[in-house]
Amino acid sequence: MSLYTETFYANELTELFSDRESVTKLLNVEAALAQAQAEVGLIPSTASKIISECCMVDAIDINALKSDIVLGGNVAIPLVKQLTKAIKNRDFEASKYVHLGATSQDIIDTATILTIKEYVVWLEGKLEVLKHALVQLTKDHVHTIMMGRTLLQQAKPMTFGLKSAGWLEGISRTRTRLNELKSRLFCIQLGGAVGSGNANITTEVQMAFAKNLDLNASFPWQSQRDSLAEFASVLGVLSGSLGKIAKDVSLLMQTEVAEVFEGAEEGKGGSSTMPHKRNPVGCALILSNATRTPGLVATMLTAMPQEHERSAGLWHAEWETLTQLMNLTGGSLEKSVDLITNLEVNKDRMLQNIEITNGLIYAEKVSLYLSKSLGKMQAHESVKKACTLALQQQKHLKEVVQEMHPQIESIEDLFKPDNAIGNSVVWTENILKKYS
Repeated sequence: MSLYTETFYANELTELFSDRESVTKLLNVEAALAQAQAEVGLIPSTASKIISECCMVDAIDINALKSDIVLGGNVAIPLVKQLTKAIKNRDFEASKYVHLGATSQDIIDTATILTIKEYVVWLEGKLEVLKHALVQLTKDHVHTIMMGRTLLQQAKPMTFGLKSAGWLEGISRTRTRLNELKSRLFCIQLGGAVGSGNANITTEVQMAFAKNLDLNASFPWQSQRDSLAEFASVLGVLSGSLGKIAKDVSLLMQTEVAEVFEGAEEGKGGSSTMPHKRNPVGCALILSNATRTPGLVATMLTAMPQEHERSAGLWHAEWETLTQLMNLTGGSLEKSVDLITNLEVNKDRMLQNIEITNGLIYAEKVSLYLSKSLGKMQAHESVKKACTLALQQQKHLKEVVQEMHPQIESIEDLFKPDNAIGNSVVWTENILKKYS
């Protein structure tokens, strides 16, 4: 936690990543293990019942637990000690069966998956909200003409609906990636000391354990980290897609452009010295998170070649990294929902900006028209010359082209924004059909 935690993270996820909830997940895993072992007849059902009843977060001294992690190297070791002591005070016989046959990584990894599963539910809900907001934004601006820009320069007209449809497609692809990943990701980790199992960690126990936690049974993956790395990569892609939206909006908010704005709110986007400023603060936070997430994804990928059956350090490197990655991506998503839902679009300004080049943006349209009679290369060179003359003489391109090619009929049609947007409307409508 820091001064900026609430700035970059999603408030709705605070509880999920709290110490108390993390310990609760670990205790749920310990309880599920005891229940599974009782179900297959390896431990008495009375012992399983007592263990489950004692797997309550209030029975754990979290401050002491955090201090003892340094000595044990992971949270499971001091947790099992505290849990065993609590059970022993109630029933000595039941305490013999706590954490039976399992290793620390079994408990920690499985608890991590439980947290990820809950996080993905939240993530998918927010993605659905963002998708609907993008669909509505796109519907509202199917015919809103704006300037298309390449390499930060005016290129040719398009529609704002086409731009937002691109945002929509990027977000939707992440939804697909998440769905495809679930079967590989939502799996138990239960293999004992080196992943070979033992008399108390059998295939039957694995199956029961998975069922109790509503996860998939799995071959032990304690040093095969591909699924977690894949999940991290999906979050990195999502963060980048959200950053793309924020980048576009922040550029369109520039004073000289002023085509879209973040939703107005009292005290939002102001400057400490310049009263006139309306800063893209929401975009800035999304972009800051998008800047940080690739490094975290890289850490997860770097931690993949883990030595033998348990790593010294690479496994440990994942813990905080993955939590930060989920928090940052969640924060970006929450802020993106607000950004798109309240986005202000200035259609008039978009049309004004189309005219600032004195018609140069229609050069491609004119060139394509002339190529029918002059040929592609000659038409291109002729229009290029016309553009140069227009700039030198400070004339509108239409006037120069008319002087150079008086044979052109209905020249006005070549300089209408509506006739220069290509397939913007059709392609945007095709995208909207996918989500209607």
